Amino acid sequence: MDGQVSDLMTEIGTKARAAAAELAYASQERKYAALIGASHEIWNRRQAILDANREDLVYGAEKNLSPAMMDRLSLDESRIRGIVDALRAVAEQPDPVGRVLAEWDRPNGLHIQRIATPLGVVGVIYESRPNVTADAGALCLKAGNAVILRGGSESFNTSTLIHDCMVTGLKQAGLPEAAIQLIPTRDRQMVTEMLRAVAYIDVIVPRGGKGLVGLVQREARVPVFAHLEGICHIYADHDADLAKARRVVINSKTRRTGVCGAAECLLIDWKFYTKHGAVLVEDLLQAGVEVRTEGELLKVPGTVAAQPDDFGREFLDKIIAVKLVDGVDQAIAHIQRFGSNHTEAILTESDETAARFFQRLDSAILIRNASTQFADGGEFGMGGEIGIATGKLHARGPVGADQLCSFKYLVTGDGTIRS
Repeated sequence: MDGQVSDLMTEIGTKARAAAAELAYASQERKYAALIGASHEIWNRRQAILDANREDLVYGAEKNLSPAMMDRLSLDESRIRGIVDALRAVAEQPDPVGRVLAEWDRPNGLHIQRIATPLGVVGVIYESRPNVTADAGALCLKAGNAVILRGGSESFNTSTLIHDCMVTGLKQAGLPEAAIQLIPTRDRQMVTEMLRAVAYIDVIVPRGGKGLVGLVQREARVPVFAHLEGICHIYADHDADLAKARRVVINSKTRRTGVCGAAECLLIDWKFYTKHGAVLVEDLLQAGVEVRTEGELLKVPGTVAAQPDDFGREFLDKIIAVKLVDGVDQAIAHIQRFGSNHTEAILTESDETAARFFQRLDSAILIRNASTQFADGGEFGMGGEIGIATGKLHARGPVGADQLCSFKYLVTGDGTIRS
């Protein structure tokens, strides 16, 4: 079996390399046509996709997936519409390939340009979310990259149908079908093969829980766009507007609890608490959120005592850790200790306090007076995202088409020689 899996990786990788070579100079018009064609195909086949998704949901239930994972897996017509809209949004974006990132002239007569180029072949390993099949395929194609997709076993049927629609778009546009490939097996050995495929894959993007990302970072020989847990914090400063704070906290936690941008910890300034009481905690309890806290806040009926590991934990559920802090510096220190460098929000009307929060924290996304659930490439105007990168090399934050490019230098002289 190991030999068969290895042979399959070689076959897929070889096709991806050939496709990437062609995509590197594919016209914007063909890429646009492929994405629009795929969007039409997905919408036209939405009932078949929903039927496949029901099969996957049954499979997921049999595997005892968590409610958060089941939510990520589940599609309905509105979510399919979201996939279609994302494909069209990516299609409409300017082509990132060939952008002049910088240019300058040297005293020696040379003209130098730094030009955006495709990465080559991207490997995406993800859990549950069948929409990633479309999002990752679209963004990689837009940036001139071939992509090898390895979806979770629980989303196999849905992802297979969505991938088929993406291939239809490629065919209609006259682009290589191998530009977007889906691993056609649930065999977990294929994950290991992808992580070792340095001859075929230029970068791996993991999108999933702590276990998946940890596995990828431990075992990958291919470079990885790091995407750690979304341990997202909200700090309610004493200068926060109460009405804004109440809206933002509830939305950050409850809009969708299973996404990486969901708030997992609320830090409340003591002066805010003295002024407004436990209103933010009471709002969360009223919304059905389990509030795990300590000290003074345990006096609020319905709260439960936090365990030591509840701070710095990604719940992906209707659970949140809450703590009182003494000012913005203590909030910053808490986030630096327990955060995952994903997304943090501050609620304040003070420009000075917000500036301090923004300057002293180094998470990929920092937000003022808005929900952490805006940590999303689509909401950033990228059309979609392949993930939220929390590392510091190459890509950081939402990884869209622009971030899936590298660059090269073009140097022009006129018989110029070096003395």
